[in-house]
Amino acid sequence: MPEPTLLKPDQKFINRIIKSGGGNIKKCFQCATCSVVCELSPDRRPFPRKEMIWAQWGLQDRLLADPDVWLCHQCNDCSTHCPRGAKPSEVLAALRRESIIHHSVPRFLGKWMNDPRYVPLMLLIPTVLLGLALLLKDPIESVLGFSKQTGERIVFSYSSMFPHWLLISFFLFFSLLVLLAIIAGVMRFWRAMKAADARSGMTGPAKGLRASIIAALKNIITHDKFATCSTERPRFLSHFLVFYGFIALFVVSIWAMTAKYNPLIYSSFAYPFSFWSPWRILANVAGIAVVIGCLLMIIERLNENKKAGAGSYFDWAFIGILLCVVLSGFVTEILHYGRVEPHRHIVYFVHLVFVFALLIYLPYSKFAHMIYRTTAMVYAEYSGRDAEAPTAAAGKKQEGEKEEKNKAEESKE
Repeated sequence: MPEPTLLKPDQKFINRIIKSGGGNIKKCFQCATCSVVCELSPDRRPFPRKEMIWAQWGLQDRLLADPDVWLCHQCNDCSTHCPRGAKPSEVLAALRRESIIHHSVPRFLGKWMNDPRYVPLMLLIPTVLLGLALLLKDPIESVLGFSKQTGERIVFSYSSMFPHWLLISFFLFFSLLVLLAIIAGVMRFWRAMKAADARSGMTGPAKGLRASIIAALKNIITHDKFATCSTERPRFLSHFLVFYGFIALFVVSIWAMTAKYNPLIYSSFAYPFSFWSPWRILANVAGIAVVIGCLLMIIERLNENKKAGAGSYFDWAFIGILLCVVLSGFVTEILHYGRVEPHRHIVYFVHLVFVFALLIYLPYSKFAHMIYRTTAMVYAEYSGRDAEAPTAAAGKKQEGEKEEKNKAEESKE
């Protein structure tokens, strides 16, 4: 006879879910329509039905170690077909927010980042840090003997106040800190998933880690999961534009930082770029793609407010910071080529503040969904969660083979 399980509901956790967009959670009466209509739900331990009942009971430990929360791509098929209007997609979105906060390192930054009351402070931090870097620029240049830029040619960097070496050193240092925070958060999440599977009786990987990573990356690159959505197919386009637009901007940024120091690259392809540089054209096209994608996301969320939910502060803050980064970048470029003084320097500083905020708060904002969803997808492949459940015939065959094996062992004894 199985031992009874003691449940310890966490009312504070339930209240946070409700406050974060899962306000209709109590309407769910476990009809399982959501799990039936979801094209992404695996045969083994399908979601989001079990997540809904766990959330109603406030079972925080189970939910924060559940990779299925992240396998949901919020296509809203479940919310559209829910007969009670419980909006499971919004509940899972709230759970993802809680998961990011719980696994983030340090955790208080996750709480600050997802509370609108801390917006002034979260913008003040990168502003102060960039200001300190500017104050230290001249002393460092004099000590290291750096030569200053002379002239105002159009191909020069956006502002002589922010030399290339300063920006590279500044952003590289904090990028390494962000990387450490990401690694710590991913390790927390991975250990939690393994411990949860061990408690439920699932042991041993179904696939190698390398093969699991390759399979997950293939799904991410092709956006296969988004393509299966039936109710909200337009979300595929908006996410596709933002995803690949941002990757292109990231590639251009990496090139700008490293090309100057690569002896195999011609100077015309190194930063600062000319107006007709292929890299500048790529950056502008990518920026336009991100803006269009963000605008489509805003329209989609406003249109689906009644049937699926318009999202929470967690969602809107991420869209807002992306728009601020790209739009301030375009304004900086326009003022740069117009040689509008001193406005171009001021706007460039504002642009750097937004870029820095997007970077250093990556592990604590919705931007982190890129990290944790990838981790969950890798673990789903690694643990065999996405594998099809065995059929009844296959199950009987396995039982027969097991019985024959037991009889053979008994006869030997």
